[in-house]
Amino acid sequence: MPSPPEDSERAFAFLKVNQRLGKPRSRGITEIRGPYYTPMGKRYLQDVLETMGAYVDALKFAGGSFALMPRRAVQELIDLCHAHNVLVSTGGFIEYVLGQGSEAVHRYLGECKELGFDIVEVSSGFITVPPDDLLRLVQEVQKTGLKAKPEVGIQFGAGGASAAAELEAEGTRDPEWAIGQARRFLEAGAYQVMIESEGITENVRAWRTDVVARIANTLGPERVMFEAADPEVFTWYIKNYGPEVNLFVDHSQIVQLECLRSGIWGTKSLWGRVLTYKG
Repeated sequence: MPSPPEDSERAFAFLKVNQRLGKPRSRGITEIRGPYYTPMGKRYLQDVLETMGAYVDALKFAGGSFALMPRRAVQELIDLCHAHNVLVSTGGFIEYVLGQGSEAVHRYLGECKELGFDIVEVSSGFITVPPDDLLRLVQEVQKTGLKAKPEVGIQFGAGGASAAAELEAEGTRDPEWAIGQARRFLEAGAYQVMIESEGITENVRAWRTDVVARIANTLGPERVMFEAADPEVFTWYIKNYGPEVNLFVDHSQIVQLECLRSGIWGTKSLWGRVLTYKG
């Protein structure tokens, strides 16, 4: 199922919608969160993918949830994603594995490869790791044949839904530092860079839209994915960067997001205003 439904297949085919690129897409990529805030088994995921799978490009496990599930169940979810041409990401769990030494990292990457994961997210939201070490880790992921997807951000201690006041006390990095890191990762062949929302649009008193603009203008929006697991946030991204911006959302939000991308529904400020032109 590589492409959105053709007009001959789509219900209410006489109604026009924005044209979407087929999979594998290079822009307009949607990654959805897998099991974390709620469990996700193969029956639930099958419902999601049978109805909206054409618009889902990747599924990301969160919080190391796969390490608590039966191996059989993890394998079933991965196989089901692949049957719908959906890539599967580990999420940023490697920063937990790093605390158990290099041998654990090698075994972790081997297990990811064996189970059929496609993407290994390399994050360090809770820990401090030298930039060269993170780059080395990205290269290690790529040596296994997996896609490395490093995460960068400006917030110290990002992750785990920390309170805004708590994060304020931690402080933030200079956005140019994060951009420099992302550029190094991309030059090393990273598949894509995930932009951490905390410190930008999550758990802040005011959104740092200036940081988003600097990232998009410097790196190009097609080379990054913005974490936007809140309807107000992904609506803002589409309003300001168009329907082909790459976004990470919760699995419960895939329909709402795609209605915005396709231009068939939206908030008052976006109603009838999201358009594409493919010539």
